[in-house]
Amino acid sequence: MTATITASANPAARRPLTVPGPPTRPSSGLAHRTAQPAEAARASQPSKAAPGPQPSGAPQASAAPRSASAPQASAAPQTLPLAGAITAGLAAAMERDDSVILLGEDIGPLGGVFRVTQGLQERFGADRVRDTPLAESGIVGTAIGMALAGYRPVVEIQFDGFVFPAFNQITTQLAKLRYRSEGDLQVPVVIRIPYGGDIGAIEHHSESPETYFAHTAGLRVVSPSSPADAYAMIQQAIACPDPVIFLEPKSRYWQKGEVATAVDLSPDGIVRELESARTVRPGRDVTLVGYGPTVATLQKAARAAAEDGVEAEVIDLRSVSPLDVPAVAASVRRTGRLVIVHEAPTHFGPGAELAARISEECFFSLEAPVIRVGGFHTPYPANSHEHAYLPGEDRILDAIERVLSH
Repeated sequence: MTATITASANPAARRPLTVPGPPTRPSSGLAHRTAQPAEAARASQPSKAAPGPQPSGAPQASAAPRSASAPQASAAPQTLPLAGAITAGLAAAMERDDSVILLGEDIGPLGGVFRVTQGLQERFGADRVRDTPLAESGIVGTAIGMALAGYRPVVEIQFDGFVFPAFNQITTQLAKLRYRSEGDLQVPVVIRIPYGGDIGAIEHHSESPETYFAHTAGLRVVSPSSPADAYAMIQQAIACPDPVIFLEPKSRYWQKGEVATAVDLSPDGIVRELESARTVRPGRDVTLVGYGPTVATLQKAARAAAEDGVEAEVIDLRSVSPLDVPAVAASVRRTGRLVIVHEAPTHFGPGAELAARISEECFFSLEAPVIRVGGFHTPYPANSHEHAYLPGEDRILDAIERVLSH
């Protein structure tokens, strides 16, 4: 059996390729091992230790909000844009837990640059939705102090490129306080960062800084790709006892989808949901992996490939750190081929780590080298050139063509 795939979204310009059908692969004979040694895991992964003592006078706060011992009662789903789903998730978390405080530049009456916090100050008051000075380091430093006092601060960084003045606070304080105190201190801070390109913005407004934070032990780094995940994951991030970098794909803010109001906020559910990848399209010929803004592009490319008989499986990582390697490995053992896509540069990017892990664990299942598609090793370009920089449908289809040629 053979299948064909084309490398352009334009049918008139497509270049067909004959590719082999599913091969027979030898057994690897290698033990499948994903867990790290206990000492390394404690140093490199966010802790799941029980909450430490709360200072007197602090609001009631725990490892999960007060009513979070079980999933919420389900209700009829509603259709929301991704930005609106985050707004609704923030409101639900604030309604549930008085210790949740929002901090950021222009997040009060204005509702933030992207209006994600619009209406929340009017609803919850200026004490809980606080406009701050234009000082990212001071905002994050204040949030750390508030978390140590028993609050659950949620910080908004206006744009991805503005987070770097707070980098020292995030990587040397926020990420390390629990480890430094042997679990006695908790800093349940969520830092919301609109990130990624494809919005025609100016310099410093289209960055993908996830690798900086994923390389820092003690931080969770997550990114929803759909309104449903945005609504659930922001609440789970707030309820989590670990600091969370919550990356919001701003080019998808206006993408609409169904949102179910049932969210698992049990302690086990929080950890499971914040660490688990999700298969959004099944397939048999090649595995496509992405997160955040690239998931919709991967699905578009998969639909184009399907027109030529190639069934691509699409996996949404959802978490950049920790990586759900077992979910990707299970798919690759079936398809034998892997393409990883992200807007961040491929040079030392998240895809490099995942490619290395899959090459180690699925060596005898791979029929082709793992291919990464992403940004180039250059500063993010002017908006008139960003579409040549971003991993679009044609570049993904070309990568599929290359792995299927083996």
